[in-house]
Order: sequence, then C-alpha cells, then structure tokens
Amino acid sequence: MKQYSADRIRNVGLFSHGGAGKTSLAEALLYDSETVNRLGKVEDGTTVTDFDPDEIKRRISVSTALAPLSWKDTKINLIDAPGYADFLGEVNSALRVSDGAIVLIDASAGIEVGTEQAWRLLDDRAIPRLVFINKMDRENANFFRFLESARSAFGTAVSAIEIPIGSEKEFAGTIDLLSETATYYTGDGHGIEEKPIPDDLKEMAAEYRRQLVEAIAEQDEEMMMRYLEDEPIANEELVAGLKQCVEQGLVVPVLCGAATLNRGIQPLLDAIVAYLPPASKAAEHPTLNGEAVELSANPDGPLAAIAFKTLADAHVGRVTYLRVCSGTMKTNSHVMNSSRGETERLGQLFFVRGKDHINTDVIVAGDIGAVSKLASTVTGDTLGTEGSPILLEPTRYPKTSYSASVNPKTKADLDKLGTALQRLADEDPALQLSRDAISGETIVSGLGERHVQIAIDRMSRRFNVNVELGLPRVAYRETISTKTTSEYKHKKQTGGAGQYGHVLLELEPLADGEFEFGERVFGGSVPRNFYPAVEKGVREGLEAGPLAGYPVVNLRVTLTDGSYHSVDSNEMAFKIASKEAFRKGIMLAKPILLEPVLTIEVTVPDNYTGDVMSDLNTKRAHVSGMTPGPNASTTIEAQVPAAEVQRYATDLRSITQGRGSFMTEFSHYQPVPPHIAEQVMAAAKQAELAHH
Repeated sequence: MKQYSADRIRNVGLFSHGGAGKTSLAEALLYDSETVNRLGKVEDGTTVTDFDPDEIKRRISVSTALAPLSWKDTKINLIDAPGYADFLGEVNSALRVSDGAIVLIDASAGIEVGTEQAWRLLDDRAIPRLVFINKMDRENANFFRFLESARSAFGTAVSAIEIPIGSEKEFAGTIDLLSETATYYTGDGHGIEEKPIPDDLKEMAAEYRRQLVEAIAEQDEEMMMRYLEDEPIANEELVAGLKQCVEQGLVVPVLCGAATLNRGIQPLLDAIVAYLPPASKAAEHPTLNGEAVELSANPDGPLAAIAFKTLADAHVGRVTYLRVCSGTMKTNSHVMNSSRGETERLGQLFFVRGKDHINTDVIVAGDIGAVSKLASTVTGDTLGTEGSPILLEPTRYPKTSYSASVNPKTKADLDKLGTALQRLADEDPALQLSRDAISGETIVSGLGERHVQIAIDRMSRRFNVNVELGLPRVAYRETISTKTTSEYKHKKQTGGAGQYGHVLLELEPLADGEFEFGERVFGGSVPRNFYPAVEKGVREGLEAGPLAGYPVVNLRVTLTDGSYHSVDSNEMAFKIASKEAFRKGIMLAKPILLEPVLTIEVTVPDNYTGDVMSDLNTKRAHVSGMTPGPNASTTIEAQVPAAEVQRYATDLRSITQGRGSFMTEFSHYQPVPPHIAEQVMAAAKQAELAHH
C-alpha cells in the first residue's frame, strides 16, 4: 500500500444509531474507490468490516473495524464503530483516533437515540463532521423532513450541500448545491451522468443553495458584505470557506444517498477529501515527565503512538491497533512502552482492512496501523522512544452498569477460565473483572446485558471455555435484633488428655460497626491467655449466619464468665466452646436478614420521568429528589435495594428507548421485609441441598 503524508490522510469515524447503515456505507466507499471489486452485504455476512462471527450471526457491528482506501491521491482510514449503546467502549476507541466523522441518519427512521449520543460525544471532542442521510431508497424516506429535524436537534450549523432527486423507489440522483449540477446514477451506481438541474427542482435547489452560501459567508466579514450586495462569489472561494467552517464546527454539511444501491457515494468521498481535516493536527494533551509538550504529526519528530484497540486473533495472536501521532514506526525495531517503562520489540507492521493484514515497513505520523504479539502493551498505552517517554492521553471508557456471575461448567473449564477472562478484558477495557470475596463468584461487568453476553460467547468460541452466566449473588448480611446471653461447655474425655472449655457470652446489636469483641471476666474464671481463642471461635461463627448462611454483622460480643480445667483446658477447647455459644446465642437474639441498599442517580429526558418514577416505585425505591438538567433532562435521586436493580441497565433502556443513563453506589444495609426474607432463605436452603 502506498505511503501518504499526514496532510493526505483522513481518519474518519462512522457513527450513528444501530442499523442506520454504517457497515453498508463503508462497503460502498470501498467499492467505489476500487479497493474491493464487489459490494458485500450485511445480510450475507460478506462485508469487509463485519467479519467477527458474532457480527455475522447478529447482523450488527460489535467492535470497531478499520478499512483504509485511496481516493484522489488521499488515504481515507474509515473507522466503522458499532451503533448500539452496549458497545460504547468501542465507540470511545474510534473517537480517540478520528480527526473527522460521518454521522449517518436513516432516511426512513430519522434521528434516533444513537444519533443523539454520537453527536454529543463528537461535540465533547470537537470533532468536525459530515452528515449522510442514508437509505434514500427506502419506503417513507424523507430527506427534507430529517434535514429539518437535524437542524432543530443539532443547530442551524447543519446545512445541505446536496439534495436528492426523487426518493424511495424514485431516488435517482443528487443535486450539488455549490456547482449547481445534477448527478444521476445508473446500474450499480458506478455509472454517473451529469445533467442540468431538472426544472421542477430548480427553485428548491436555489433556496437551499442560498441557505448554504449564507452559512459560509456568515463566518467571513468580507464575503458577507459581497453576499449582501449580491456580488458573485466564486465556487473555489465557497469551497475554501466551507472547508474552514467545517474544521471549526461552524457548518456541518449534509449529503444523501443509498449505500446498498451504491448511490451518492462518490460525492461523499469527494466531500471527505475536500472538507474533513487532515491527520496533521497536533496530538491531544501529550506530556513528557508530567509536563505538557507540543507534538505535531511530523514523521521526523519523536515517536508517539497510542494503542487504541487490542484484538485476540486466532491465527496471529494478540493484535494491537495503533495511531501514530508523531514520528515514524518501523518494522523490526525496538520501542519504549512509555506507560509501563518497558521495551517492546516490534515485529512486522501492517495496515488492517477488516480481517485482512497488508504488510508495511513503516507507519508514519497521522496514519493508523497495527502490530501483533506485543509483550506488555494493552489498550490505552503509549509507544515512544527510549529517553523521550512521551505519554498520550488514553481513551476514557464509560462506567459499567450490568454485572453477571460466570460459572464454569466443568473442572477443565475452571482451569482455563482465569486466563480466558483476562484476555477478554485486555481486548475490551469496557469490561471489568472482579471476584466476590464472600460468595467466591467471578463477576464480569459491562455496559449492558448484550455486551457481557457477546463477550462470553466470544470467550467460549475462542478459548473453548464453557460457562453459565447468572445474576451475581446479592451480598445479604445477617444480624441480631435483641440483647441476649448464651452459655456453652465443651467437654471431651479421651484416652489421654481431655478437652475442657466453658464460656458465657453476651450478644447485643451494634448500630454502626461491623463487629466488636470485648471481655468482662471477674476473678480469673477464664484465664487471659484463652481470650484470643474465644474471639477466634466467635469470628468463625460470624462467617455464616443461621438464616441463610450470610456473614453476620453489626453486633458486639462480650465474654462475661466461664470456667477452665488446669490440665484439660487448651485453646482449641475454648475456640469450640465460644463458637457453639455464639451459634446458640444468635438464635436466641432474634436474627434478621439485611440487604444492601444503593443510591441511584437516573438521568432521563423529561418526557420519560413519569415512567421511570413508577418503575422505581415497583422496585421498592425511595425517591429523595429530582434535579432538572441540560437539554430537557431530569436526574432522579433514589435509594433502592440492590436486589431490585440487578437488571436495571436493561429495564431503563427499554423504558427510555436507550435515552436514559444511571449511576449507583453503595449506601447502607437495611432489614429485608419478611416476605422477601422468606424467599431468600428458601433459595439459600435449595442452593445448599443442590450443593450436597
């Protein structure tokens, strides 16, 4: 593949709601640039950027894919990001390395949740963008309606630079508003005919052209004066003005087409080259030894490359995708992992197109490529040169909102599970692994049920580990509700020395505090050297309460009396005696079950507030406040039992059509209502029976 300098490279992310046609658009762009010789279809699983078995099976993108192509002596690195909220981590990876973006809108469905979400994320990073209204051939396709709704949703910077000729089955071509020419598509879209604008569309085209010229002229005083005085402005000036406006985010050009019919694709390729910024912009927030430094996309500058994605490839091992921000990376060289202070040896570098690897000797500043089998580098790390450990800002990943327990099916699966899960987490930093210290369960947390499910499917397929997913055990606790005393004498006479230990314990509830142990023994009835053994016995009893086997908390135990035998008493005897006395005492002290309560903050558009509130009420939540937020949203604060919101990521998504988000943190424990406590205790009994 030919090498291009940064000013001839465009790194362009494709973003939209799921199903708007990003993968089909990437396919059409590759086909029209003659990078591939046939148009693959998502339905047939033959597209370049959806090559993962999960993507082919589900017909959706689940991970970010790369597809470089050449057009008009410019290299365009297409970065196809997933559209579903569960894969927001992948979207963030794509955003981290995109200099420009194409936001797709489905001409038959309009602006959907994912479109709004993508727009907000692009705004946060100030990434210049184009809008492509896709699926113009579909029933109910309406370019003008969705152009207006895009303007009302995203502001008047959104301006058409072309309009369609016909729609639905009659979609035949497009009118370029700047050059004032009509383009008709024939056959497979490769055939193009330029004609004058049809008479019935002249007036409309003139009106939209006027809006566009006004939007461009507004940003330049001299041009604005000429526009107001009706002086002619040359097309070259308008194109140059538009390029500046797009780079500064002052105008967002809108184009249209039908990716699966390959119509409207070449004007989009032209617009990418003409209006989206080159890859020569400075890197974001680079630091050297903690100090901010300037870094430009200079191939002769110090090496700085960000690892923005890791992929476990069955054939070549771990593949690391890199964006080189400065310097030049060379095959078979040594680099420094600045994030970890370790040296890495680079093998064969390559460019990635879907699942294909195209070998290269160098990757220059501004370009995106990959390398396999790095020893210590993970997603987010910076690679640089020794002696100049520049650090680039890593990708920020969203907080997890859904957790599942992973239970291996056999002993062999258990042995392989740890390594396989770690490989998954290396590949997808939006997944979090943890282990519940009390239940011993392995917990995988992600951005939604589908995110976790697909990750586990992938693990089973790649590493041959069979597991069952369940909901994590809720961390219930047990405690006592009244004060009591309890006594136990442990006496055992065998052939030689016997065992003797006798204790009296006082148990009382403790409002704030896990557990306290004390003694109030008079007259030496229990020698001081046995106190630690008594405490040890009680602590063992705390591990599993009598109701459902959960840890016992919030109580004080005091040793008040007992007796000993000068020969037969030993530490073991007192430990056994205190454990049994504790068990007896806890049953006398009216034990109760406690459940963890979370503080939850749910942010939703105002029109969903009522539905979310009534759903929270069915989950035993106590709403403590509501705060109005930006963009007609409200944040609801509530306290809710953890057991009620284990699937809340899924529930909230269906109530708000994916527009809601939430955060939780642990608040406190509270007694479980009796009818629910009975269910928990019955489930614990059943689990114990199954275990035995």
